[in-house]
Amino acid sequence: MVKLTDVAKRAGCSVTTVSRVINNYGYISEKTRQKVHKAMSDLNYQPNSVARSLQGKKTQLVGVIFPSIANPFFGELVENIEAQLFKAGYKTILCNAASDKEKERTYLQMLMANQVDGIIAGAHNLGIDEYKKTGLPIVSFDRKLSDNIPIVSSDNFAGGSLATQTLYDHGARHIYFIGNPVLDGHPTQKRLQGYRQKIQELGLTAHIHPAQFGESLELKEMAIKELLQFHQVDGIVATDDLTALTVINVAQQLNISIPDDLKIIGFDGSRYIQNYAPFLSTIVQPIAAISELLVKLLQERIAHPNNELKENTFQLPIKLLSRKSSQ
Repeated sequence: MVKLTDVAKRAGCSVTTVSRVINNYGYISEKTRQKVHKAMSDLNYQPNSVARSLQGKKTQLVGVIFPSIANPFFGELVENIEAQLFKAGYKTILCNAASDKEKERTYLQMLMANQVDGIIAGAHNLGIDEYKKTGLPIVSFDRKLSDNIPIVSSDNFAGGSLATQTLYDHGARHIYFIGNPVLDGHPTQKRLQGYRQKIQELGLTAHIHPAQFGESLELKEMAIKELLQFHQVDGIVATDDLTALTVINVAQQLNISIPDDLKIIGFDGSRYIQNYAPFLSTIVQPIAAISELLVKLLQERIAHPNNELKENTFQLPIKLLSRKSSQ
């Protein structure tokens, strides 16, 4: 491993001078600075970012914690966040927390040990206090952590309402909501609230069919098959696009015609779903705008960690992508 002394020897200067160049501290002539950078390049020397942070410098590292990048929505969102962070001069430590509290806790401890400059939190397993204990600048996606932590989300309530109204407008009268109704603080709750309110306005009966985010595909298919076989249902608001696609697959197995017998609208509208499931109607979240705002707010928290927020909730508009499954 190349050491600081190797760089100093190559550049023909002292270790102190090399350290000052790396940390941009004190006066160094441009000629000396160039010699040190050339020596670092020749030797492929990488400064220890954590050691630099102990001297009061930033590590330029940001932790990003999300449930699963296998989900097309989260995969695209994380891709956009990473691109925005890189553009702003930060490197990303990606933590795939799944639906595992212990895994998320371990990642939080790891990010603290690596002295990241901040965290973008998008998983929903741990309690609020555990994030507050980190003492780091944090921005949250889709979940309130505290009054002094900014939260960015799309308008989940409006999405649930719009999906329900759209199904009604196309003739559905027995409209079910498929999702997890008991996750406290989860975006599903807002979507469910939008569904409930619209159902009430339309004079219909609300029907909620539980589906867990982290459960296996086999269990989800069994629950959906039971719903379609034994309940009168002609419209479904799915809490996400993958659940909507599972409904469509099960409906096809049961020879249920879509959209003639059953109309479906998903939620998320990732680029992958738009390209590879062109028949699926979905509520589209503005992924690029969400990622841009998350990074912008985190930069502000890193620069001014003690400032009180004038506003801590940022809600971006959704839109309906209407396709065959709901028409």
